[in-house]
Amino acid sequence: MKVIYLITGSGGSFYCANCYRDMLYFRAIRQVPGITANAIPLYLPPEDDSSVTGFDRHVFFGAISMFLREKAGFLKNMPAFLERFFDMTPFLKLASRQAGTTSVEGYEELTINMIEGDNAFRKNEVDRLVKYLMKGGKPDVIHLSNALILGLARQLKNRMKVKVVCSLLNEDDWIDDMAEPWQSRAWEMIGRESVYVDHFITPSNYYRQLFISKTGVKGDNIHVIPLGFDPEPPYGERNTNRPPALGYFSRISQHNGFDKLTDAFIELKTKYSMHDLGFHVCGGYTGIDKAFISDQIRKIRDHGFQKSIRIYPEFQGNKKMEFFNNVDVISVPVRKYDGYGLYILEANSSGIPVVQPATGAFPEIIATTGGGITYQPDTVEELSSSLHRLLTDRELAAKLGQTGKERVLTKLSIEKMSAGMYEVYK
Repeated sequence: MKVIYLITGSGGSFYCANCYRDMLYFRAIRQVPGITANAIPLYLPPEDDSSVTGFDRHVFFGAISMFLREKAGFLKNMPAFLERFFDMTPFLKLASRQAGTTSVEGYEELTINMIEGDNAFRKNEVDRLVKYLMKGGKPDVIHLSNALILGLARQLKNRMKVKVVCSLLNEDDWIDDMAEPWQSRAWEMIGRESVYVDHFITPSNYYRQLFISKTGVKGDNIHVIPLGFDPEPPYGERNTNRPPALGYFSRISQHNGFDKLTDAFIELKTKYSMHDLGFHVCGGYTGIDKAFISDQIRKIRDHGFQKSIRIYPEFQGNKKMEFFNNVDVISVPVRKYDGYGLYILEANSSGIPVVQPATGAFPEIIATTGGGITYQPDTVEELSSSLHRLLTDRELAAKLGQTGKERVLTKLSIEKMSAGMYEVYK
């Protein structure tokens, strides 16, 4: 069976759970005997070290040319040579560094066009992609990385008569920030274009139900396949001879509640008198996050706790594992309801318990892993109280961490996920 993944990129400047999810799907299915899988990047080139995952180096629908056609009327029908110029690797690498720095405002029409496909994906570009996809024989399945590019399903199905699978997760993060009538129109359009998808895959029952409620689709072809996790090898020894430490592992942003955890940290140091508590932060950020991060650092400094915080410059490989070795509890108190939360699996796989608000898919995921606790209502006071409980009850924290580690390895293994995906592909 030949499977092609079409994956949109984030630029690699921050921990992107959706990008990581795509990588997990891709790694998982490549382990199944009898399947040949390749991945083709859309918009932006893959990260420099992603060649080991089987990513194609050829980028389709380059981010710069698509943006210019949308925003500059005189470039709407730019000639092919100019498009190739803008899509040269050095320019796209530069664009990668800026990815994630923009808000939804001003991109509503482009979003609608990508969902519908007719205006965003021009015929000659789609023809070029189809020709490339047919090299070596027609694929059996084309897997789209998210519903924001559903316009490609219709285009490819009409031209190639191929089966289409689409991942679903966190499309609402983008769409629900759009003003009306764009927001309603986007969900309506996704529902309409969904008829060109044979099967959808999402990692949680929560997100399956949310997608059904937003789009009005029946949902009988939406399969819940929990994400399998492939833990990275340990790096060094876990540091136990140190003061307690609170950890944050995700993109450092207002959206992910970094300010809420900052306020909880300050409350733990003051109200709960945890004077020696450390605050370790890992996950990266973009240009638009810098002012927000500076405000949080200023709050910590104003309380005289600047020596207690450590921000890790990298969020992959050995630096990530060093971070996990130095924290006791991890929390990512996101504002918007999350459809999964890969950082829960990342923490649990290293034996670290989590504290998360009882929102979105968190209760569902933590019930599966047994590797943490949830709290409600979603307030800073309840967050700091829950964190204090685990930071001071070492026995409970160790038990939750160990349970989470064992269950991630057994119930949420990469093998279980690949088996579920293979059934969908068959």
